[in-house]
Amino acid sequence: MKGKSVALLIILILVADQALKFYIKTHYTLGEEHNVAGSWFRLHFVENEGMAWGLKFGGGVGKILLTLFRLVAVILGTFYLNQIIKKKYHTGFIVCAALIYAGAFGNLIDSMFYGLIYSSSNPLTVATLFPAGGGYASFFHGQVVDMLYFPIIHTTYPSWFPITSWRGQEFEFFSPVFNLADSSISIGVIALLLWQKKFFPKKHIEPVVKTSAEINDEVRAV
Repeated sequence: MKGKSVALLIILILVADQALKFYIKTHYTLGEEHNVAGSWFRLHFVENEGMAWGLKFGGGVGKILLTLFRLVAVILGTFYLNQIIKKKYHTGFIVCAALIYAGAFGNLIDSMFYGLIYSSSNPLTVATLFPAGGGYASFFHGQVVDMLYFPIIHTTYPSWFPITSWRGQEFEFFSPVFNLADSSISIGVIALLLWQKKFFPKKHIEPVVKTSAEINDEVRAV
């Protein structure tokens, strides 16, 4: 797979991810939700300070560490992608690596720059790009914008459920709110797990069979 094709794939993912985040950030109030396809696919605007899928990590200090980790991962990932392309690894493996790289890069942009270029989102007003009074946070303290929500199943645990404390409580699948960058990472990782044997086939070593003539020659030499 050529480097230009990999670069194009990464750019397309980044553009789609950032375009959707820009739209949500500047058109939705925090917590606003709209159905896209029935009740099982919704756009629900939330922001998180930490990891993918809304997970958090260690407050303000953890936020900086996480952003730095993403930055290092993207820098190292750039060199790694370049190497596997030059060495002509399996196309599927390169695509998976590019998906993971693009997803990490997409969320890194949020963490590094969104606090500088957007005003704060809240339940009453939408954010603006490049506000006159400056952004809502400093460099490296931006919040990741999430919006994709798929509550496919919403029910309650039945009375016969083995864990008694859960009986009668609400259950929802799938509850996390995420973004296109998270999806890109997840697709890349899952594809690697499913097709790793195809990407890295074991080399078949043919057994060496000696003929009787070769054996006789060796005996005579001794």
